[in-house]
Amino acid sequence: MDRRGFLKTGSVALGGAALAGCATSHGSAGPTTSSTTSSPSSPSSTGTTSGPPPWSTLAGTLSGSLVLPGDGTYAAQSLLFNELLTSQPAAIALCATPTDVQRCVGFARAHGVPLAARSGGHSYAGYSSGPGLMVDVSALNRITLGGGQQAVVGAGTRLIDLYSTLGAANVLLPGGSCPTVGIAGLALGGGIGVFGRAYGLTCDNIASLDVVTADGSLRTCSPHSHADLYWASRGGGGGNFGIVTSFTFTTHPMPDVNLFTLEWNWSEAGAVLDAWLTFIPAAPPPLWANCQLASNGTGSGVNVKVTGVFAGSTAACASALTPLLSAVGAAPTYRFVGPEDYMRAMLIEAGCENLTVPQCHLPAQNPAGTRTRTAFVAKSTYVNAPLPAAGTAAVISAVEALEVPAAGGGVVFDGYGGTISTLGSGDTAFVHRDAIACAQYSVNFNSAAGADLGGARDWLAHTQSTFAPYAEGSYQNYIDPTLTDWAQAYYGANLPRLRQVKAVYDPDDTFHFAQSIPLPI
Repeated sequence: MDRRGFLKTGSVALGGAALAGCATSHGSAGPTTSSTTSSPSSPSSTGTTSGPPPWSTLAGTLSGSLVLPGDGTYAAQSLLFNELLTSQPAAIALCATPTDVQRCVGFARAHGVPLAARSGGHSYAGYSSGPGLMVDVSALNRITLGGGQQAVVGAGTRLIDLYSTLGAANVLLPGGSCPTVGIAGLALGGGIGVFGRAYGLTCDNIASLDVVTADGSLRTCSPHSHADLYWASRGGGGGNFGIVTSFTFTTHPMPDVNLFTLEWNWSEAGAVLDAWLTFIPAAPPPLWANCQLASNGTGSGVNVKVTGVFAGSTAACASALTPLLSAVGAAPTYRFVGPEDYMRAMLIEAGCENLTVPQCHLPAQNPAGTRTRTAFVAKSTYVNAPLPAAGTAAVISAVEALEVPAAGGGVVFDGYGGTISTLGSGDTAFVHRDAIACAQYSVNFNSAAGADLGGARDWLAHTQSTFAPYAEGSYQNYIDPTLTDWAQAYYGANLPRLRQVKAVYDPDDTFHFAQSIPLPI
């Protein structure tokens, strides 16, 4: 793939902070309005009707279009990013305006139709689709740069397009690596990325957002308006409280950008992981890094590396890495530290090193797109301290035990701390502020055909049990349908407040899916 690649086995290639198919949780999207609250003209009461919903009625109210089963574009429009997931909604609304979103919410409530919001379609569990009306906001993708380093971003905007537009203006927003993810799912669930330790999570940079709530109103939420919904939308997860149509983000002046990659022999994997887990909490905030323990899925071909991005000079980057190199002891077998143009750096992180921005899309998103959908399963947990010797040995053994045909995978530790930890666990809905790293473990198939899901899930369960004594919680953007106590794992001490916000803005649980925030008991 490229020098920043995580793994290459056949057609499986993963890079940067995006291990499992470069996906995030489901979300929603679109352009902003100046009003604090606007009401729809379509009905917003909950009801049911006999017989099929009158889809032609909804279609006649939309500026965008409504796609139904049997339409020529339905098969392509219903696809989700993960090839292992099926998607058969009763209808897909391709919303062109925030008013379209309001019409959809009102129609669904009036006719008792389940709703699902889709921005990029990267939900690990497929929660951006369902049996009812899929509200697709990917066309709400306008980006407007304003004064005071603020950017208004339609919530269907793909990350690679956002980075391209902001980079051209010499500013950046911290966010994820996967180029085809929609900004809404990323931002609403947190948003870890290669500039996170320098500038915070994506959700930390939300100045305000526009969201259509269950009553059909379009509300502008900020610290001064609907402040509780604003709080919940900064880490509370996509699709829980409404359908977002746009964000206003605070951006940051473009720093110098450096990339680094350090590789060692697998015999040093334990020493590298121990050193990295001690190094990352004390590393300067401009430095972001991950520690990657990878397998080609056959029980051999394992490798270990540390990769990262530094927001500053090359000399400062090299100096910041010295404690890690000293702690490992053994010299790396490969070492790269060097400056890079911001946009090229983001293309490298996206696995698009030799591609243009248009090519770094799925073909359905851009005619020039060359990216493909992927097939994967994954889980995650948070590490709040360096592992004891037994924990390190167990992680190494788990990676060595990964033997799944036609697949690759492993464990990636993404660094937290820095600016992320300057906020308290209750300052936003994102509760995992004390973590030093998020460990994501995944199995990534060459294709969905013939994928050994049983073997992959057995390995994930084994790896989860390996982490259990040493870690806690799970990242809501790596949403996991196998978790039992998922609400506590995602939201911890913030769960009671999130449930109260849900009761205020969605008292009838209109925005419901298998792991949506529950109403108070």
